[in-house]
Amino acid sequence: MASTSSDLQELVPLLFVDDLSRSVDFYIEQLGFDIKLTWEPEGTLFWCRIERGNAALMLQLAVPDEDGTANERSKGVGLFFNCGDAQAMYEELLSKGLSLEPPQVAFYGMNQLFLRDPDGYELCFQNQV
Repeated sequence: MASTSSDLQELVPLLFVDDLSRSVDFYIEQLGFDIKLTWEPEGTLFWCRIERGNAALMLQLAVPDEDGTANERSKGVGLFFNCGDAQAMYEELLSKGLSLEPPQVAFYGMNQLFLRDPDGYELCFQNQV
């Protein structure tokens, strides 16, 4: 039986974060994401899916494994998302009090706005110029 696009599950980056409520506040209040799906066992938020336009992320609370080590995280990971206009997004984020460098055009013709979330993950919102 041939698979269809509806059979394929969208791959969404999973970010392990140290303080889930702090990260959710940052993505919702500062970056304008919306919560689409949550898992709250015993009334405590453990993970959530957030979206802004075509940018989708999963945020999950980093908890120590049985051996005491934290969930594996790649702090320097760069995540790239297409947006309508990186310059407009830059101006919007400036108006919300974020301190960040203006967008710059990459050699391959993308206007890119870089920022870091509270856990050190690098995010890039970009549009074709």
